[in-house]
Amino acid sequence: MCSSEENIMSASDGLILELKSAHPSALEGRAGCETWSVDFSHDGCWFAWTMGHGIVWVVSWPLRDNMVGIAPDSNSNDQTLNCGQTVWGLAFGPCPSKIQALEDKAASWDRNSSRLLLATGLENGVIKIWDVATGQPRFDLRGHEGIARELVFIPNGKLTLVSSSRDKTLRIWDLTKKGKKESHVLTGHKDWISCCSVSPDCSMMASVGRFDRMVCLWSLRSYTFIRHLKGTNRKTFYLLASCDFSPDGALLATAAFSGSGWWIDLWDPYTGQKLASLVDSCGMYGENQISSVRFSPDGLHLAIVTQDRALQIWELGIKDMVMQTNEDHSSNGLCCTFHPHGGVVATGTRDGHVRFWKVPRSVPRLSHLCRSTLRLSVSTQQVAALPIPRRILSFLTYGDIPDCSLTRADNSTDKPT
Repeated sequence: MCSSEENIMSASDGLILELKSAHPSALEGRAGCETWSVDFSHDGCWFAWTMGHGIVWVVSWPLRDNMVGIAPDSNSNDQTLNCGQTVWGLAFGPCPSKIQALEDKAASWDRNSSRLLLATGLENGVIKIWDVATGQPRFDLRGHEGIARELVFIPNGKLTLVSSSRDKTLRIWDLTKKGKKESHVLTGHKDWISCCSVSPDCSMMASVGRFDRMVCLWSLRSYTFIRHLKGTNRKTFYLLASCDFSPDGALLATAAFSGSGWWIDLWDPYTGQKLASLVDSCGMYGENQISSVRFSPDGLHLAIVTQDRALQIWELGIKDMVMQTNEDHSSNGLCCTFHPHGGVVATGTRDGHVRFWKVPRSVPRLSHLCRSTLRLSVSTQQVAALPIPRRILSFLTYGDIPDCSLTRADNSTDKPT
């Protein structure tokens, strides 16, 4: 792996801007003001976040110079969406192309289908679809009997949406049918599904159950169950929080925590083998909950949001964090996402705010770029069949990533030892 330009960045070096929700003073700090989800559009031109109390704010990116942190204002490009329910998940649809726009104009269902869409998952299980350009609702998707927690558009350029719910199911929706066709329902989890992620080649989907501690892989070609990923139960009792595929689809990261610390496991989704783990057992009891993990667009780093720190950045295989913010127990982190072009991470907090952080940039080695390009279209089994030296095989299958255990002598500092 390549090294970062800086050994570690502090919060004062990395914080770009904090946008604060314009909650009425009577609602400030009360349940329902949390930012449960943040997302950038696939072209990086829009950003959306749940500011609490059923409100989603959509702003154009990059942010304007006069944005000083209070949302929203009267700028005509911004949209304030009133969903009427607590919003737990959101996701931008694929960015429409000119060719697709021409095809959609000739389509029978709706000439406005070429517009950029935003899906929002509500507390009552309804998924509301919005037109980003106008800020108007388009239609609702109904079927979930619990909170629609995580929403992901399959990255195939089509309007196919995956949703996970506290009703223990995953659903796959064809948005061109506007909710008038039954969705594909995937069952198998025994309790809440806290997160789901789709592989970049659109062949697989991963889901994690918060309380049943199950990591499941599903086929998106046949809509069937593939396997459980086993080997993460190093604790008597723990909870699963998040998952994410690497940009080349060759790694799956899952995040879990217990009373004595949190950890991230890296898996080979093709074989089900656990490749490496990052373990942090230095936190105080009850303050070590991990909320979200996300791969950077180049696949070199993982963004980590925990209850006691707004953001940490880990370079795969490196013992210490390349960036971590100061401890902040008053504004717990809940979610994060990278800008699709890299360089910036957005994090959402329990008080309904969102922060933008400048993250360390690395220049990927040519070997990493070659591996990522190869693995985007070649499975582990196909790599293993190649007549290549064992050392190269280990590199191509990410078998060279060692286990890492974070060591911090003093949790009150913002730098690891």
